[in-house]
Amino acid sequence: MRYVVAMALALTGCSTVIEGRSQQILVNSSPAGADCGLYRQGLRIATVQNAPGSALVEKTKHDIWIVCVKQGYQQATHYNKSGVAGATVGNIILGGGIGWIVDSASGADNKYDTPVNVTLVPVQPGENSPTALPTSFSGSAAPK
Repeated sequence: MRYVVAMALALTGCSTVIEGRSQQILVNSSPAGADCGLYRQGLRIATVQNAPGSALVEKTKHDIWIVCVKQGYQQATHYNKSGVAGATVGNIILGGGIGWIVDSASGADNKYDTPVNVTLVPVQPGENSPTALPTSFSGSAAPK
């Protein structure tokens, strides 16, 4: 009976053990050299200066907007949706549903896309280009 209990406890583990609670997101900009901010729920959580570069973020159920600026270019954005980590699927199949339910509430089993490629468009003659990242950013509805 002890073995059955031990096996049940082992199977309720979550992918957080395998994949961790944080993740590096690599941000590439075209052209290179843009400053990019990562925003979650309107607040900047990380900055990548002079992209390409990466930022370490905590995994949550909330999506991330990536905003990039560079002199002579329009501000560009990228929507990075929080998705389910690969190990979570295996965890559910193996019977770890209870651990998954607990971690799903915090988003610890989620994963963001990486690398992220952001393309900036040159400004038109006479237009100003943003040179500094916004302190906060609330993107519009998620693209479909």
